[in-house]
Amino acid sequence: MSDSATQDRNTEKKYETLLFELDEQGIALVTMNRPDELNSVNMQMRLDFTALMDEIFFNNDIKVVIFTGAGRGFSGGGDMSHFEHDWVTPEFRANSRRLTKFFDDLEAVEKPIIVAINGMCTGAGFELALAADIRIASDQARIGFRENFISLIPGVGGTTRLVREIGPARAKEMIWTGSMYPAEEVYQMGFLNKVVPHEELLPAAREYAQQLLKRAPQSLGLAKKLINNIPNMDQTAAIAVEGLAQSILLKTQDHKEGVQAFREKRRPQFKGK
Repeated sequence: MSDSATQDRNTEKKYETLLFELDEQGIALVTMNRPDELNSVNMQMRLDFTALMDEIFFNNDIKVVIFTGAGRGFSGGGDMSHFEHDWVTPEFRANSRRLTKFFDDLEAVEKPIIVAINGMCTGAGFELALAADIRIASDQARIGFRENFISLIPGVGGTTRLVREIGPARAKEMIWTGSMYPAEEVYQMGFLNKVVPHEELLPAAREYAQQLLKRAPQSLGLAKKLINNIPNMDQTAAIAVEGLAQSILLKTQDHKEGVQAFREKRRPQFKGK
């Protein structure tokens, strides 16, 4: 790759509320960047998320995505001004759909999505983490839903995904009480993959991403799609789809490369083809 091409890949894209940086390995770091408002999700961030998702879907240089927050927290949830607006209810639902679609797309994109939770994580921030694949938290992070304090619920996929992740009993407790739970307790619920010392958070997320870069991209993507949809299928249907996915992967160049590398006792060089 030429120096100019490398420079282009590392150029930060310009969003008003997000920082975006893509390194030479293909790891994209997305930082929610409203630190004075605890990275609360306002209308502009919703628009930036929509534009970002197009980049993640269609930029083949992006292999893995890490989300984190600027300043002292991951995200304090929805910006309060959004809820103070005198919405007509169909208009409110249409605006909510923009954020719901972003979270749905994070689940659907066939690339690993990692969140590095660096502090308070609530509301829409928690819902973003729920839509991600791998969740690593600082030991200083606190996680929970506080919508009950303004007579709302986690309403852009959070209630649904939380039940799937930790079960209905714990989900009711978390949503009803509005408590903010220490990272270690949320880890014990099975929601987090890892809790690390605060200063090791981003290095730990990058290390995880680098491990995934060594794996065959199509294999990761189809495994993600299958795993996310297994709860919606009975066993017979799930096994049938599993077999279809395997038959697709069998015909990829990466499969041939993996078998050849095994025979030659070397590390495979996967190309995503």
